Formats: sequence, C-alpha cells, structure tokens
Amino acid sequence: MEITNSIINQKLIKKLFLIVVGSFILTLSAKIKIPFYPVPMTMQTFVVLFLGISFGYKIAFATVSLYLLEGIFGLPVFSNSPEKGVGLTYFTGPTMGYLIGFLFSAFMAGYLDLEKNIVLIFLKLCLSVSIIYIFGMLWLGTLIGWDKPIFDLGAKPFLLAELFKILILTLITKKIVKIRNFI
Repeated sequence: MEITNSIINQKLIKKLFLIVVGSFILTLSAKIKIPFYPVPMTMQTFVVLFLGISFGYKIAFATVSLYLLEGIFGLPVFSNSPEKGVGLTYFTGPTMGYLIGFLFSAFMAGYLDLEKNIVLIFLKLCLSVSIIYIFGMLWLGTLIGWDKPIFDLGAKPFLLAELFKILILTLITKKIVKIRNFI
C-alpha cells in the first residue's frame, strides 16, 4: 500500500511540476511579441498548441488555467501587462477572449488524435487555433463594438503567422506526442 501511495505521489508531483513549468513557458512566449493594435502578436498560440500536443488535454488545460489565474491575481504574465500586473483589469481588456480561447485550444490540441497523416494533423491544429480567434473576436466585438472591422483587427493580421506556426507544429507533432509517454 505504501508503494502505491508513493507512486501516486510521484506522478502527482511530476504533473504539478509540468503545470508550473508549462505556465512559465507560456509566460515567456507572451513576452516574445510584435506590437499590433488592439491585440499584440506573440508566440503564445504556438506554445498553447505545443502544451496540448505534448502534455495531453488534462495537464495542458490545467497549465493554461494556472497561467490565467496568475494573470488575474496580478502577476505580470500577460503580453502587455506592466511590471506590477494589474490583474483582473488587464484580463478583461481586449485580449480576454483570446486568453479564454487558450483554454479550449489547449484542450482541443491535447484531446485530438494527432497520430494520423500530416494533412489531418494540420487541419486539426487549424481547428484548435481557430478556437482562440473565435473567442477573441467575439469578445473584441463585444468590447469595442460590432460596427468596427473585428476580423481585420482581431484575426486577419495574424493569419499568415499562425499558418507558419501550425505548419512547424504539424511537422514535429509526431515527435512531440512521444513526450506524453513520459508523463
């Protein structure tokens, strides 16, 4: 019985460690940015999909949840958040929909069967990243008004970069999935 508890504790510690490390990597990816208005372009979508592919849907969802909670509680983890964070005020700004979309995108990327052919992997990753933009544009439209060109502001400038990120992930997905065997 003691051995079983020890194994369970080791697995739990390993998963918690992955969640914290993943949140840190997501924070770093938020700081790599190209300024755009009203939403900056970062490497976050790449990392969100990477977390889903490598950690699986449960740990990836928990990782993104921790990241969002860190930001809501005032840690400067988000892309444009100042040194002192600002917490919920920043979270409910123009990027909130995208941030919430991260949760569902990481879940989807981790949940989908990504061991098929390369075309199916590409399409599934496109679907996963689309969730981010759907949530993002819905919130952006609600926040700044539907009379504004929401697609032109909240998705169009990022599409080429997203396709490039997805292409890279598609090419390395079969190798990334092997990480799950160690989790």
